[in-house]
Amino acid sequence: MSSTSKRSPSVLVEGSKPSIWVEFTALAVECNAVNLGQGFPDNPAPKFVTDFLEDIGKHPEQTGWHQYTRGFGHIRLVNALAKLYSRTLQTTVNPQTDILVTIGAYLSLYYTFLGWLNKGDEVIVLEPAYDSYVPQIKMGGGVPVPVTMDLAKDPKTSEDYILDLAKIESKITNKTKMLVLNNPHNPTGKLFTRKELEGLAELVRKYDLLVVADEVYEWHVYPGHEMIRFATLPGMYERTITIGSAGKAFSVTGWKTGWAIGPANLLQPLKTIHQNCIFTSPTPVQEAIARGFEKELELMNAGKKEESYLLTGLSSQLQDLRDRLVKSCAEAGLKPIVPQAGYFMMADFSGIDGPFKTPDASNDPLDFRFVRWLCREKKLATIPPSAFYSDAHKEGNDHLVRLCFFKTEKTLSAAEEILKQFKA
Repeated sequence: MSSTSKRSPSVLVEGSKPSIWVEFTALAVECNAVNLGQGFPDNPAPKFVTDFLEDIGKHPEQTGWHQYTRGFGHIRLVNALAKLYSRTLQTTVNPQTDILVTIGAYLSLYYTFLGWLNKGDEVIVLEPAYDSYVPQIKMGGGVPVPVTMDLAKDPKTSEDYILDLAKIESKITNKTKMLVLNNPHNPTGKLFTRKELEGLAELVRKYDLLVVADEVYEWHVYPGHEMIRFATLPGMYERTITIGSAGKAFSVTGWKTGWAIGPANLLQPLKTIHQNCIFTSPTPVQEAIARGFEKELELMNAGKKEESYLLTGLSSQLQDLRDRLVKSCAEAGLKPIVPQAGYFMMADFSGIDGPFKTPDASNDPLDFRFVRWLCREKKLATIPPSAFYSDAHKEGNDHLVRLCFFKTEKTLSAAEEILKQFKA
């Protein structure tokens, strides 16, 4: 064996490309741009949650808050999560066996793919798809099988991203093992209807599939729409690993705490990897998050929906921000696709002209060129959604831009001033 082969990296990372977040986060900083790109709030975290963490820091004598905790999840947190998800998933969630707490939802996803996929197993991925799914599936030895959601002509809302069940079924083979469902959907803001989910459930039963239900935006649903968790459908809890996130629930993305929920037999492979990987997640953060959910559960049980951050506060705050950005984009000549959930919005920039429309040496899609131009020349950072498509499906899906509207008054006002330039 040559010395060169000994120094070659693992095949797991062969062909991996830098994440889009690497380039576009750095570009936003380099250009000192107003950042509507990355998906995190730039306003203060909810004080009641940070107060819990502050209190924990003031008590060094409480060693149970500051040393290693239970590997699969801090007892207080898994107890709170079991109560919450027994309620939302309409089943009995056992805190000891049916929950795994991880470093962010990312790691729950990665454990799921590593723990359940063998070489050659196929995974149905609905596109546009969050950009970590495909590389994680490949690292698990699986084969991602993309199925696009076509966008209706002259779309107005995220409902206009069409789920084609026949197209999905046509991609299922005897090697298909798993389906990834992101609901509410990033980047489109689509909230899947009961009819759409029941159609997926029928395919799952028919072809004996596992489902990864990435539902981290489950609390970001706007009035008039219903969040239907996939595991609540008949027979689906036994087939579904549900992924959740404290960073999304309490708007503290830097706390990097997520979880996988499902029957004990589905979580066992994830736990086997976890105990030999990070072993446990940070104790103080889990303690604070547990208290946050306990507070929310008290409000839910008392029927005080209007006082609940999860049930009312979050979506009310976001709806105002969403409607504001919709108006600004429309006035600037972009065509916004109003999201039903989440804190991202897609907008068609076809009506805007500029040098970005001429192909350059990068050979990148149109939206990449537009986003770079927008950041460098106009100082507004956004994300190109064609990054959420496989190479075969980028063409025809590169005329949009993704914007995050969970931002402060200062940030949105600055973005509005930039968008006014297009109107002028």
